[in-house]
Amino acid sequence: MREFPFELALCAHLEATTNDVLARQIGGGVHSPSNRIIDVLCVEPGPAFDARTKLTSERIPDAAIECSVGVGQARYWRTAFDTSPEYAREVVDRAVEIGFFERERSGGREYVRQVARYPDWFGRLIGIENKPDLADPGDLETQLRKDVSLGLVDEVVLATESYVTRAHLNRIPDEVGVWRFEGEEIEIVREPTPLRTDEVGTELIEQHAGKTDVRIVNADEKARQRRRMAERAYGKGWRTYEFPGCEEIEPRDGGLPYCHWKGRVVNPTRCGAGCPGYDPADPPDIDLDSKRESRTPWVADPVGRKRRQSGLDAFRTEE
Repeated sequence: MREFPFELALCAHLEATTNDVLARQIGGGVHSPSNRIIDVLCVEPGPAFDARTKLTSERIPDAAIECSVGVGQARYWRTAFDTSPEYAREVVDRAVEIGFFERERSGGREYVRQVARYPDWFGRLIGIENKPDLADPGDLETQLRKDVSLGLVDEVVLATESYVTRAHLNRIPDEVGVWRFEGEEIEIVREPTPLRTDEVGTELIEQHAGKTDVRIVNADEKARQRRRMAERAYGKGWRTYEFPGCEEIEPRDGGLPYCHWKGRVVNPTRCGAGCPGYDPADPPDIDLDSKRESRTPWVADPVGRKRRQSGLDAFRTEE
């Protein structure tokens, strides 16, 4: 199976068999997030997951979470951020747009507050590297060693469709778990070893002939990046594609782009006039957010919280 359809099929299976928040193509580095892209990130719900679903369906900017804006007395927006006014303005506008901040004016100034405290909503992070064909591994070993040495996710798993031999296992780090995914079942070939996300890690930045550039990452930096990754996954999901206008394409199994002409799930970004089976038509009528909501605990359009002033600096929340 090609890697893109394999990835979608695995996400659909995990969505049907777990309560995890799933997303594809999430940056898995700290100093250089784009230097390591995790194919599939599984975010296990934490103790306050329900509170997160009530806030917003969107990713909450990290700066909005870390600034001094809270749920108590409203803060003047410019002094609440330790960053440039231009970026602070961008973050405030986005936080208000998605419903995490509310604003008010007093004395010609704009003040903001959180509509609710940011909850402890996620637990373990599982990073999955997809390699359906182990006969063509590419740079698989290096990619997995990056994940293990950094220890940013709690567990790392290699997912494949190939038959896994002892030689395959010997070429990847011992800490990496191995799944064989074929059809609608996962065979656990090797369990992953939990990584120490609360300790210092080493991030591989770049490799040269006879030289490797690395950065040391402390536990606080890892915790912040883990939250960013979880938020990115919550807002992004795994259905990050649109259906093409082709009569041969049909949504299946929760929104997978199935092509009747090819007889399999395809990458819809490659559909078009260049395909011999292309048959122009209106795109399928499907709401992918609704599909996600119907199959997971994620809420597409939360009611949110509204506040009303009950005193000079005291507010109460209405559900």
